Amino acid sequence: MFAVRYLLPAVLVVAGFLCLLVAPESTRLEGWAGFTGAGLSILLLNVLFRIGVSGDQERDTEQNERDYFDEHGHWRDEKPAGAEAKRWNLPEDVATPESEAAAERRRQAG
Repeated sequence: MFAVRYLLPAVLVVAGFLCLLVAPESTRLEGWAGFTGAGLSILLLNVLFRIGVSGDQERDTEQNERDYFDEHGHWRDEKPAGAEAKRWNLPEDVATPESEAAAERRRQAG
């Protein structure tokens, strides 16, 4: 892997500079541009591939965190909320099915 990622591009860039020294004058610049461009292209394609792979890893990490949240109801770096934190705080005089049932029981009992 190291040879494809770094050694091959380095060899091509060095070959480009050697073209400047040993090639006939009519093809020096074309040889330099061709070899150097090929080496830099291989290097940049490897960089783009590594960026793409790191995005997949970040996506997998995020999905694992979401699965943890779905299972436990809190994020890994948060403290779990107590039972009182899970209660709803409704405004005054709001009727719920439970409060209406309790009121009906009080009317029947009293």
